[in-house]
Amino acid sequence: MRLVIVLPRSLLHSVEGVRILTLEFETDPTGVLAEISTRIGADGSVEVDNAFYVEDGQWLESFTIATTVDTDLAAWFEDISGVSVFHTQAVPSGSAGTDVTRVVAFVQEPYPYVLEVALRHHAIPNRLTVHDGTVSMIVTVSEWDSFRELADDIELKFGTFDLVKVNETDRPGEPLDSGRLTDVVVSKLSADQIDALETAYTMGYFTVPRESSAQEVAAALGIQQSTFSERIRAAEETLLGLVFSSR
Repeated sequence: MRLVIVLPRSLLHSVEGVRILTLEFETDPTGVLAEISTRIGADGSVEVDNAFYVEDGQWLESFTIATTVDTDLAAWFEDISGVSVFHTQAVPSGSAGTDVTRVVAFVQEPYPYVLEVALRHHAIPNRLTVHDGTVSMIVTVSEWDSFRELADDIELKFGTFDLVKVNETDRPGEPLDSGRLTDVVVSKLSADQIDALETAYTMGYFTVPRESSAQEVAAALGIQQSTFSERIRAAEETLLGLVFSSR
């Protein structure tokens, strides 16, 4: 069962005239996203990290694919018409039973493609994911009219537009840059540090108030508490260095 918060237009009129709006919506997948969503398992997900239009409906796209079923992604992609895989790379994951792979491919996307539709309305795509057979997209638009036009066009072309939330903002955010951030983090942290961070995050170690102790997270990882603390401190130092070293 999927819970979607749909805000009535009467409520949304209160933001009319706002110059920058960030909205999250859900719709149905098409093209390669629809193909991938059928192969990744119930708890799998796909994220479009980056995409560049080439010509005649062809895109160069980077995907991060998390699968909960045993599958050879490279071989599977070869069976999809209009897809030419350029590169694949395994990404460390601390989640048991989940394999994460980065795939870069040239893709012949049929129209309509949700990313292309958003760009045609001058919307900045901030995030594009697929989970449980549903596309979730976050975009930034410059004005209320652009919001309404995009919503109407998505509903017309894909058959559904479920608005999850809309916020006023003074910053448009980065276009589809989460994959770049993931690459940086993965290249700078060890597999043990990534495992410790992901497990700690999943168990609520970083929430306020804290939902699990260092001892509990260490036990879940099968290591000593002192070892967990060392890995967390080393990872934190590396991440903070990435943020502040250039300032």
